[in-house]
Amino acid sequence: MPRLVVVSNRVSVPDPTGKGSAGGLAVALREAFQRQDGLWFGWSGKVAAQPSAEPKMIDKGHVRYALMDLTSTDRQEYYNGFANRALWPVMHYRIGLSEFSRADYAGYLRVNRTFAKALARLIRPDDLIWVHDYHLIPLASELRVLGLANRIGYFHHIPWPAPEVVGTLPGSRDLLRAITDYDLVGVQTERDADNLRRGILQELDAAPRRSDVIVLDGRQTRVKAFPIAIDMNGFEQAARRPANHRLLKQTVASLGERSLIIGVDRLDYSKGIPERMEAFERFLISNPDQRGRVTYLQIAPTSRAEVPEYAALSRTVSETLGRINGAHGEPGWVPIHYVSSAYPRGVLAGLYRIARVGLVTPMRDGMNLVAKEYVAAQDPEDPGVLVLSKFAGAAEQLGGALIVNPNDKVEVAEAINEALHMDRAERIARWRGMMDVLRRYDIAWWTNTFLKELAGQQRTSPAPV
Repeated sequence: MPRLVVVSNRVSVPDPTGKGSAGGLAVALREAFQRQDGLWFGWSGKVAAQPSAEPKMIDKGHVRYALMDLTSTDRQEYYNGFANRALWPVMHYRIGLSEFSRADYAGYLRVNRTFAKALARLIRPDDLIWVHDYHLIPLASELRVLGLANRIGYFHHIPWPAPEVVGTLPGSRDLLRAITDYDLVGVQTERDADNLRRGILQELDAAPRRSDVIVLDGRQTRVKAFPIAIDMNGFEQAARRPANHRLLKQTVASLGERSLIIGVDRLDYSKGIPERMEAFERFLISNPDQRGRVTYLQIAPTSRAEVPEYAALSRTVSETLGRINGAHGEPGWVPIHYVSSAYPRGVLAGLYRIARVGLVTPMRDGMNLVAKEYVAAQDPEDPGVLVLSKFAGAAEQLGGALIVNPNDKVEVAEAINEALHMDRAERIARWRGMMDVLRRYDIAWWTNTFLKELAGQQRTSPAPV
């Protein structure tokens, strides 16, 4: 069996207790690494005076972890700069927020080249290489330049937008060409796959072969949707297990007879948190009988605080929160509770389970696993209702949710009201339909399906000149 080599921006090294990280990618790869030897390569998260020439190696069970340090310049240009101030907003259709810098782009390419050189020295001829996310799009190209002929797959965790949107980014044609150096490219939805294939065909001198294969310079690249999933068994068990965490106890005690509405997001402008708060305010205005009868809990851990757009978002969220609570709160009742701390899976599962409504309304999202976690955590006899943005990838699978346009605050407000008043029989029917999908397409399905397809790919050599 070939060794599995995973490459990602950050590496999830198990903690000293051996429990490992609860992060989405770590959970997804846990089973794969249990079945075969593995290597996980990427940034250590540390900033050093000098960049790593060789990775620091850590052995844990069947897996070797290879960690690279970055300089402060590398981190600024590669990570904060091009990846998160240029690529990220464009991929989420926020062209106006994209800040392109040639220095940042050069840094992005430089770090990918450095990673490729260090990784190439660790690769065996039969290794299966799986690269993850937008930070590392050029990595396969750099590995091919170094002579690697291994099968290399790439999974794009965030949306892939329409060609005319991607085309606004300087360097986009080079990134599309880099995509074709992968044997298999996975995206979250059929819409993303169609967007990416159309972009390659329109911008490059490529030709289609079958519905999901593109040929460029004699090389074949398959582009397919592989919707990422969650650890269903683990999450269901966590939801059924009584949690003794302070936040969960306080929430239950403070609710009394009130219904809980919950939102859980990383603080990012793609998540639509201020817009969601304003939609909840519209719900309160349109349904005055619900004042004092519902509580909206928004959990939003801060991220990328050093990026100016995120600092501005934090201020907007604080101002919106203060205005709504000031205008509509009453003695003994605050409409919106806001928490900026991250909580472990067991606590989140417990909060999801007691929430009558899961409010998942991103402006644009690759998948959004919170939507799936909320469904998995519900009590089968008395499930809550998921209100889900049509621009989240999860909407393609979770048809039992109330699907809304997050830009329409009235529509979201009406969906909240419908969810709170939905009868038990309909709630159960909707929940069961979504659970059937989640159980069929769980995290083991996602990992196994992608790797099976990647292993089966036979790369076509360039046609002789």
